[in-house]
Amino acid sequence: MTGPLILGIETSCDETGIGIVRGRSRAGERNIPLSNTIASSMDEHARYGGVVPEVAARAHLEALQPAIERAIDEAGVSLSDIDAVAVTSGPGLAGALMVGIGAAKALAVSLGRPLYAVNHLVGHIAADILDADAPPLEYPTVALLVSGGHTSLLLVRDLTSDVELLGETVDDAAGEAFDKVARILGLPYPGGPEIDRAAAEGDPNAIRFPRGLSRASDMAKHRYDFSFSGLKTAVARWIEQREAAGEPVPVADVAASFREAVVDVLVTKALDACAQHGVPRLLLGGGVIANRRLRDVALERAAAAGVTVRIPPLSLCTDNGAMIAALAAELIAEGRAPSTLEFGADSTLPVTQIQVAVADPVAVEST
Repeated sequence: MTGPLILGIETSCDETGIGIVRGRSRAGERNIPLSNTIASSMDEHARYGGVVPEVAARAHLEALQPAIERAIDEAGVSLSDIDAVAVTSGPGLAGALMVGIGAAKALAVSLGRPLYAVNHLVGHIAADILDADAPPLEYPTVALLVSGGHTSLLLVRDLTSDVELLGETVDDAAGEAFDKVARILGLPYPGGPEIDRAAAEGDPNAIRFPRGLSRASDMAKHRYDFSFSGLKTAVARWIEQREAAGEPVPVADVAASFREAVVDVLVTKALDACAQHGVPRLLLGGGVIANRRLRDVALERAAAAGVTVRIPPLSLCTDNGAMIAALAAELIAEGRAPSTLEFGADSTLPVTQIQVAVADPVAVEST
């Protein structure tokens, strides 16, 4: 017996992701990614120094059909072979989400296939189960998701039914902070790779930039929350003072010290969550995980703390449709009813809502 073939659509930000996954047919089997097609509109946003929601939505409209065709071709299947359609309902940019949701509904209705509307952040966790070289995901696990729009710390007791938000960013996400500091330093967009390149020649201990929400007074209310806006401002003020004094700005040292401050906060809070909840497992996800310094520090400090770190393949860490299809595959394997068509884009969808607009199981079984 072969498992269901699921087509996943992800359009929460600036990347049009189409993934096709062969779901498992029984316990112990693996979900198999057959295609992971991504069309990015990053170059269109570069001129503005950041993602413009209207530009992203239009780019999704233009990219969706060609991306679906490429994914189908890469997987070696046809649309008629698809058993279910999955789509990101939120969180994300409302206009961008609407494009993917409209396409998913149209596909599901035209093909007569069930539709699964799922949570973007939980999808990042599901990316891990597509790694054929990794052992099965154990529960509970702490997940640190770091991307351009989200910085979240989660306690995952079950991928399809129990995900708890421990903390999140209260202002700029880590990825946004990288972009803004890169702009301050005169580096191109996107800022993450540029900061990384500049930091390679710098001293991470040259400047002691602040670690947001890390003081003892923050622990009661914001123990697992993140704040990078103050760090960005501190970098800007430091540079202003150097320039006012007529001194050159050591770009490499600033980049390395800024990056070290971000990494220190992320890893410290993640490992603290592991310790406080008695969970010796940490999963890293999201596009900013491509930052080598973050991965290296997390691995080194987790090993010292007796925590095992899981990192999905980097091609599955950025926003992609394969992770959305994988989450739907797990919902199907658990016997969950599909979603109805009564849902829309939810830019602030809470992570605890793993699937939206779930159909009445009794009604589904009677049809």
